[in-house]
Amino acid sequence: MTSNFIEIFLLSIIQGVSEFLPISSAAHLILASNIYEFKNQSLLIDISLHLGSLLAILFYFKDDIFNFNKNKNLFYKIIIGSLPLIIIGYLLYTTNIIDYLRNIKVVAWATLFFGILLYIADKNKFLKKIDKDFNIKSVLIIGFFQILALIPGVSRAGITITAGRILGFNRTDSTKISFYLSIPALIGASVLGIKDLFNKSIDFNVLILLGIFLSFIFSLVTIKIFLRFIKNFSLNIFVLYRLLLAIILFYIIYF
Repeated sequence: MTSNFIEIFLLSIIQGVSEFLPISSAAHLILASNIYEFKNQSLLIDISLHLGSLLAILFYFKDDIFNFNKNKNLFYKIIIGSLPLIIIGYLLYTTNIIDYLRNIKVVAWATLFFGILLYIADKNKFLKKIDKDFNIKSVLIIGFFQILALIPGVSRAGITITAGRILGFNRTDSTKISFYLSIPALIGASVLGIKDLFNKSIDFNVLILLGIFLSFIFSLVTIKIFLRFIKNFSLNIFVLYRLLLAIILFYIIYF
């Protein structure tokens, strides 16, 4: 029983941290699986972890999200910006094309390449503000960039922050946009998972509740710390981290 709690704890850390930082959850799951053989990485566990992250982002931005009368334009932009990912993601999922991308070589090269792209984008000067320049054109461009997150190793947070920096938004605003767009993405991942559960026997137990709770805590802490961090520092530390992670994955693949 102790090993089950350890596994849920580790998976919650990976989900809660890597969902919102530009470091790729797929890369970390592969690396962790090579070190530790998970026995509880089931569909229901995955759903509970995503649900925990979803609840965290809704809780943190509750004033922005649930004040519909004041922020209805933001609500519409989030939906519009998420449509490309939802549509393409659903097509790849239903045709099983997504399965061909799920291999360690794709993850390793994507981790490296999009880490370098993040570095280049972060050098861009910021000229735009989220309150006046986050228009339909901007959100659609970022939304189309977000499609690349369907490639394991790219990192949804990483590619949306990269797109925001390319467009000229500062680090804080780029990250907020990334967080906003994570909401439909997390809802979509949960819905697809729940859909698959109808064809399986559901074993709901305390580990599921623990996964939701721990994922919520780690996600919430990550959101708070990351927003504080980027006000004072560049994204270079995450670029270096991705390069190191890619090197480790290359070692696993080729040696």
